[in-house]
Amino acid sequence: MTTDAVRRHDPATKTFASDNYAGIHPEVLEAIALANGGHQLSYGDDAYTQALQGIFRRHFGEQAEAFPVFNGTAANVVSLRSVCASWEAVICPETAHINTDEGGAPEMTGGLKLLPVPAPDGKLTPELVDRRAWGFGDPHRAQPRAVSISNTTELGTLYTPAEIKAVCDHAHELGLVVHLDGSRLTNAAAALDVPLRALTTDAGVDVLSFGGTKAGLLLGEVVVALNPSAVHGLPYLRKTSMQLASKMRFVSVQFEALLGGDLWLRNARRANSMAARLAEGVRGLSGVTVPRPVEANAVFAIMPMDAADRLRKRYRFYNWDEQIGGGMVEVRWMCAFDTTEEDVDAFVAALAEELRAS
Repeated sequence: MTTDAVRRHDPATKTFASDNYAGIHPEVLEAIALANGGHQLSYGDDAYTQALQGIFRRHFGEQAEAFPVFNGTAANVVSLRSVCASWEAVICPETAHINTDEGGAPEMTGGLKLLPVPAPDGKLTPELVDRRAWGFGDPHRAQPRAVSISNTTELGTLYTPAEIKAVCDHAHELGLVVHLDGSRLTNAAAALDVPLRALTTDAGVDVLSFGGTKAGLLLGEVVVALNPSAVHGLPYLRKTSMQLASKMRFVSVQFEALLGGDLWLRNARRANSMAARLAEGVRGLSGVTVPRPVEANAVFAIMPMDAADRLRKRYRFYNWDEQIGGGMVEVRWMCAFDTTEEDVDAFVAALAEELRAS
């Protein structure tokens, strides 16, 4: 077989900017090829999407209903629209992805009001929920309806099953539903050595955005209704949100490769262990501090701005907080399923060189 396409990158290049930068895991790529050929029903009536329901129920319980979509922003918006009316609001941490990195999609596309809460470690608690859970029945205020949390959080921290259950129990007592942004849920479960349902179904989460792209897929996330009685209209919301794939078999078969066996766990453990190795390596370097706990596959570090700028010419990564002052910046380094020990060690060595040049 030949193609007119041209390879336009060096496949040996690795970065620490995002786990989204990684390619497709070979087992996932093989699964896509397996689903190719011949004709299959479109729009989710294919054999692969039908089989996917059983796979998700094995991980999340017999009540679970899976709705594949294209990307994480869509998964979050569709999930929240399924539990909120247009006059209702979502309580979330200030650092939540829906609040900081989705271009206003929950508000503009979802028509939802976000009620952000300061959370220094990125995690909500029942007490923090109460800061925004008021004004019920007041027609002058958007009505609180949902609580949205992320695991792992945008600050790389983890909720334990007990912490999620505490948030869910309190939210349910207030008549609220709980959404979990699980773009890196596999990393959280691997780090805590618990099943996926321990952080979702068993803890009381009502609707889940389950991540695939950061776990080694080409594309695709899944909206998972964990409490079907709490969600409404998901088949229609997915379509009106332009997230109903015609050739859905190629989205669904990726999740079969990921969740049918232990690929999700292997990928997450690899990314997490490489982040731990990276944190250990940089902690020994003068001029670098690691201010946040390294609990999954993210490492946050404070370092000289000039050294960060030079290092970025060799390895891509993002600044997290440029307001540190004193010529310092907080950066974020992410590890992926394909990050190796050699990648980490080479990055630490390059960082050491740039620090010495500062």
